[in-house]
Amino acid sequence: MIVCEGGRCTLSGPVTIRNAAALLEEGSGLFTGEAVTLDLSGVTEVDSAAVSLLLEWRRAAQRRNGHIAFVNLPGNLQSLAKLYGVTDLLPGT
Repeated sequence: MIVCEGGRCTLSGPVTIRNAAALLEEGSGLFTGEAVTLDLSGVTEVDSAAVSLLLEWRRAAQRRNGHIAFVNLPGNLQSLAKLYGVTDLLPGT
């Protein structure tokens, strides 16, 4: 679930292959500002789909000449990003 207030949004709950497509669609409708900060401190479970989701949101922001920053990534998500070599592609981490 994504909740936004101004340019700051919070993602909570699991981010896995089971709900990644729904979250992608939800985020696409919410992340429309020039600069968005997405707080992931409420994320409870991740798999590799979470990394893909963040990268797609990043690409979408770039396509609209915007910026998305990811803050408070859970340790398991940071580990996956490091494993895949994409830590530098997740701005704000």
